[in-house]
Amino acid sequence: MENNAYKRYLDGDDTALLDMIREYKNGLTMYLNSYVHDLDLADELCCETFVRLADKKPKFRESSSFKTFLYGIGRNIALVYIRRNKKHIAEPLDEAMETPDSIDLEKEFLIKERNRQLYTVLGSLKPEYSQALWLMYFEELSVKEIAAVMKKSLSAVKVLLHRARSALKTKLEKEGFEYENG
Repeated sequence: MENNAYKRYLDGDDTALLDMIREYKNGLTMYLNSYVHDLDLADELCCETFVRLADKKPKFRESSSFKTFLYGIGRNIALVYIRRNKKHIAEPLDEAMETPDSIDLEKEFLIKERNRQLYTVLGSLKPEYSQALWLMYFEELSVKEIAAVMKKSLSAVKVLLHRARSALKTKLEKEGFEYENG
């Protein structure tokens, strides 16, 4: 069903492009932010990804999910941008995710603070580590899909994820991060 909107778009249904943007924009922007470390720039690159999808209408091979296909296009756009603009400025991932609305303001504050701490630590890891972890835990991609997006072998991604988890755990422990039980 997830590539259904792209098929509809290719068949001439322009509203399908809006459906894809609504579905994937936020996650793709956050993924691209792990490359450029600038949320506004990541948003621009996300828009450029959808423009490329709309203009070029690249062939989608159904050997992977549409999400993997789309993130691969975005990744390539980000890498081209980085190559052309070597002087991008790194910014932490503060306030990267919205927290759910809550009547309990204290609980909401604690959630925001915990997320801020988590995103800051995630952003301080090697870019390759934060990208792999983002794709796995926030975008819920499989190891096979992550390998396709990052253009790495399956075994290389497994090793990368193991090292990334270990580095994240070490940094979180140094920061005094408290794990939730249950």
